[in-house]
Amino acid sequence: MRQFILFSFLIFLSHVGFSQTSVGFRAGYGTSSYSYRPAANFRAISTESVGKPTFALVVEHFNSKNAGIELNIQWIILGFQQVNGEDEPILANRTEFEYLKLPLLASFFAGRSGRFQIKMGPHFGYLMQATEVQRQISDPNTPVIPTYGGANDKPKRLMYGLTGGAGISKLFGKSTISGEVRFSYDFTNPESQDRIFDMNSTNLEFTIAYLFRVRERN
Repeated sequence: MRQFILFSFLIFLSHVGFSQTSVGFRAGYGTSSYSYRPAANFRAISTESVGKPTFALVVEHFNSKNAGIELNIQWIILGFQQVNGEDEPILANRTEFEYLKLPLLASFFAGRSGRFQIKMGPHFGYLMQATEVQRQISDPNTPVIPTYGGANDKPKRLMYGLTGGAGISKLFGKSTISGEVRFSYDFTNPESQDRIFDMNSTNLEFTIAYLFRVRERN
């Protein structure tokens, strides 16, 4: 994974000097959920999803007719919610992770002024803050995810995974407006204190982007 990220970044740098360049922003809504194994002898347990807005600065480079690369500097909140089944009263645990995320994506498109795009590549990021929004389930017999926003919690800061997406875009002179759906799988287990065996997350985003061309292809 690290070698692939480095290779993708070197490709990105090689495109900067002589490719068509656009910059802009992307905004939308993302939902995330986690699956976890409390111990090695447990099967994976899925949590309920958490939805939050997301925003990103975007740099896009193309140096061929239908291929290029895109870098995002993204603010995103991932999270999970666990409830105590159908018992009354309904209790819930909810945790949110605020990340600065950098997807580095290869981008392929078909069309001229109206285009269909497919994007894929690695992402990595840094945990800015973990917040315990709600913590009502504390039964030791219930295999719940531990806290990550407490004073004694030490969640792992780095995250990495894979992102893929598809969408449509429309060119208006030097401007581009696009709509896109992205799916991300994150391999990072935030646990660093051996309180839980394994944990990972998935994230689905629905976004709209505006880009402005600042450099023409030579």
